[in-house]
Amino acid sequence: AMLVDELKKGTTPLLVLALLEVQPRHGYELSKLLDAQSRGVVHIHAASLYPLLYRLERDGWIEGRWVEKPGQRRRRYYHITAEGKRQLRAQRREWADFVRAVGQLAGVEYA
Repeated sequence: AMLVDELKKGTTPLLVLALLEVQPRHGYELSKLLDAQSRGVVHIHAASLYPLLYRLERDGWIEGRWVEKPGQRRRRYYHITAEGKRQLRAQRREWADFVRAVGQLAGVEYA
């Protein structure tokens, strides 16, 4: 499972950007979506997700803003920036190339 753990770490930024491309979301929602849409394969705890969001924001790939809704605690909603979209396109290409190459070398048919 070590290989899978490393791959998950490397792909989480790509997945977060892809989810934010659809619409702004807060951290808790992102962690639930990653879990649900990957059928539990990508399970990321808030403890690892928030430092990642902080880093993506510091790098200018996403922007966060605090939103207060009546009867709820305030949450930080993140949206993808123009630079984030550029990075997402580049990472999608890299990932596709990587999957294709590994699939061919490993003898995986569907890649």
